[in-house]
Amino acid sequence: MFKNEIPKAPIHNSPPRFIEVAGSHHQMGSQIGEAARHQLQHSVENARKLLDASFSSIQLTWEQAKTHAKKYLPFAEETYPHYVDEMRGIAEGANLNFDDVLVVNCMEEIAGDTLHLTHCTSMAVNNERSSNGHVLAAHNEDWYPDDEDDVLIISAKPNEEPPFLSMTYGALLCNVGFNAYGITQLIDSVYPSDIRFGLPRLLVSRAVLASQRITDAFARILVANRAAGYNHLIVHESGEIYSVEVSSKRFEMLYARDGSMIHTNHYLDPQMKLIERNPEHLLSSRARYFRALRLLGQKEKHSIESLQAIQQDHVNVPKSICNHDIIGEPIDQHKTICALVIDLTEREMHVAWGNPCQNQYHTYKLNA
Repeated sequence: MFKNEIPKAPIHNSPPRFIEVAGSHHQMGSQIGEAARHQLQHSVENARKLLDASFSSIQLTWEQAKTHAKKYLPFAEETYPHYVDEMRGIAEGANLNFDDVLVVNCMEEIAGDTLHLTHCTSMAVNNERSSNGHVLAAHNEDWYPDDEDDVLIISAKPNEEPPFLSMTYGALLCNVGFNAYGITQLIDSVYPSDIRFGLPRLLVSRAVLASQRITDAFARILVANRAAGYNHLIVHESGEIYSVEVSSKRFEMLYARDGSMIHTNHYLDPQMKLIERNPEHLLSSRARYFRALRLLGQKEKHSIESLQAIQQDHVNVPKSICNHDIIGEPIDQHKTICALVIDLTEREMHVAWGNPCQNQYHTYKLNA
């Protein structure tokens, strides 16, 4: 009987870069840029390589991408000028051109979802489904392998918004994480057919980290004139868990009636499935979803360790929950560059840098 071999993965003997920032949005962006200048510059160069490698399918040069990204800027400046200012701070702190940073934060819109590079897995259990009565959330971030070196953990204290703890990489705005009001956001890319010029998804997601209430998070997710949408897995410290599946014009909301939720990269709601672009390209997403569903269902109550075990699962390797890089065309490569488990009750984030099967978890705490 043949078995799939588990590909080797980079081993990180140290934790990912941890950066504490505070102040205005421009100041926080500048502090991130200065502290992680190499990682931010590296991520921009990786984005250039990604466009070059995918030119045959996207037909877009880097200079054309910068022109294209500027078409989204008026929507961002009208709705969330403070987050645009955060990007400007990132660019200035890292000695980067703002137009290049804008491209990185609009990459999914610019590429028209052609690449299907993101293969994330998110899950959550509430206090009734955890062994210690805590609210837990977990996320595997799958992306371009070269960006693994650019993973950052950001602890932020904005002047006029709640403190938050977030995982990001390179020049991307923060979006995956939780804030001092007990709201967690996990992001899964989905692929709607109604993408348009509008507010980029990453700015929408950045805004959710400033939410004070569950309905505030919903309102920010469903902001007008959005370009497309993600699935936003929203977890509240009370144990309320929702998946908000979004496109540019539609949305549907899923509720964790049994105290748990799983989402990958395809729409689950029947109405949202009607506008899913090229669903046959998302077979691995379905395989990961059903595998995670089975594993989560094997225990009545979960712990940080049991969620980490799910994150390390290799069924269907290399396109498994713990996603491994394989040799092939550059635009087909993707892997788990980071895995995290959030204990929302304790306001802690446990992060494995790289594939969690071969790297240890490090603990970060939000000191609000």
